[in-house]
Formats: sequence, structure tokens, C-alpha cells
Amino acid sequence: MKRILFVCYGNICRSPMAEFIMKDIIEQAGKSDDYYVESAATSGENIGWGVYGPARQEIEDHGLDCSEKTARRICPKDYENFDLIVGMDSQNIANMRREFGGDPDGKIKKLLEYAGDTNDVADPWYTRDFAKTWDDISRGCGAMAKELEI
Repeated sequence: MKRILFVCYGNICRSPMAEFIMKDIIEQAGKSDDYYVESAATSGENIGWGVYGPARQEIEDHGLDCSEKTARRICPKDYENFDLIVGMDSQNIANMRREFGGDPDGKIKKLLEYAGDTNDVADPWYTRDFAKTWDDISRGCGAMAKELEI
């Protein structure tokens, strides 16, 4: 089973969107037994929170249920336990490298790089554009799924 971890700053907007988009892609492809997907934060300030209201609404508007998701922070064991660790932006990539003591196995990737885009996924907490964030994450997850042959 291939294990994928999506990471953003608080694990209440972008990384849960990525988690549920990728779970849906995997389920639609009939490959749920082949992949495990989760999300986490580089910050500890939202631990235990549910998905932020407008992000939850965006997820639900696309027919997905994230009601059981609560935020958690990355820990050093995540590097061992996941095959791919996918960050939403450059700052969180840097934070993950610091937390994991680097990236000796080349597991850490930035999501939009799968789509040939070096940009960060903008944080809708600040932009308030949850639909744009959804579209960017969907594009990144779709390209990632193609690369993984899901």
C-alpha cells in the first residue's frame, strides 16, 4: 500500500481539501486498497480542530464528507510512515524538512509541481478564495494521480 500525506500550515483548509480530493480520485479509480491518504499540519495551533467552515463547505459542495477530520501536527515518524509527503507551499516544505531532518529519501514534494507549476497553493485563510484553492489542489491532485498511475 502506498501512503500519501498532504501537509499545510494548519491542517484545516488546504491539506484536508487535498486529502479528500485524492481519496475521491483513488476511490473512483477502484484503488482504495492500494493507497492510504491523510493530512497534517506543520503548526500545532489548530490541533483537534475540524476543517475550517468555508473549506468544509467547499469540500461538501463537491459531494465529499470531511466531518470526521480533525487537525493534527506532523511528527518525525511521519517521514518513516509515508511514501510521499506533499506540501502546499514553499514555507511548509521548509518546515517539513526542518521537522524531518531533511529529505534523504526524496519523499517531500510540492503539490503543484506535479502539474508542472512552481507556484504555491495560496492559503484561502488569507485570500478567502476557497474555490480557487480547490481548483489548484484538484489540478495538482489530478496530475499527481496520473504520475502515480491511479
